[in-house]
Amino acid sequence: MVTRRDAVGAHYGLMDWLVQRLTAIVMAVYTVLVLGIALWNGGIDYPLWSLLFASGAFKLASFVFMVALLYHAWIGMRDIFMDYIKPVGVRLTLEAVCVIVLVGYLGWTIQILWGQA
Repeated sequence: MVTRRDAVGAHYGLMDWLVQRLTAIVMAVYTVLVLGIALWNGGIDYPLWSLLFASGAFKLASFVFMVALLYHAWIGMRDIFMDYIKPVGVRLTLEAVCVIVLVGYLGWTIQILWGQA
């Protein structure tokens, strides 16, 4: 009789699956928003882009988009590493490098959105 079941591979969590779908929805809504702004104004030029990013709400929406994008990417990359990289040391190294890069991108996003011009 089996009393303990260990899931192996990337297919182990409904929560991660759900979060990845929710982050995809966040990214899609932001994309539709930007496309709607572009269509409404006949395109996006530098003055409109500057006006958009002068708004704290648009900066916040852009930040939420980037957090969703980076978390979505992390779940996908971690699943790929868990499915296809079998030596644990190599997998952990790749995961650590991926986290460092994604955190760096988040810092870069903050610098771009709220840094000194």
